[in-house]
Amino acid sequence: MKASDALVKKMEELGVEIVFGIPGGANLPLYDSLHDSEIRSVLVKHEQQAAHAAEGYARVKKRPGIALATSGPGATNLITGIVNASMDSAPLVAITGQVVRSFMGTDAFQEADIVGMILPHVKYASVVFESSKLVKEFVNAYRCAISGRTGRTLIDIP
Repeated sequence: MKASDALVKKMEELGVEIVFGIPGGANLPLYDSLHDSEIRSVLVKHEQQAAHAAEGYARVKKRPGIALATSGPGATNLITGIVNASMDSAPLVAITGQVVRSFMGTDAFQEADIVGMILPHVKYASVVFESSKLVKEFVNAYRCAISGRTGRTLIDIP
């Protein structure tokens, strides 16, 4: 099973109904897996809007909102919405695509250290280097978002 398929299956098991985001080169495998699922994908015009929409969803549904973005500027565009969710203690899980592992650290096209940038503003953030750990990292981020004082988390997927 592809890691993205396993992730979407786990998202369904956890009750994820809707995700907000924009597809891009680095997150297309996840969008392909979402296409065949019961999870509704809402296409937004800007990644910042995805984070704000996910926060609004979280406030209404009392469960984490999910925001998706691609690598580089797509991921950094989520920052304002994530910080806003931080100030409001809204449970949010941001999932960002990243350049392939072999390009990380080379200043490759669309590479940005989103975890390094967002770390002061989230409860949990990680780069998932091994596809076999993707589901576990999502579950960690999801549970962290709803535990204690609810808040925002991020996983970055090369």
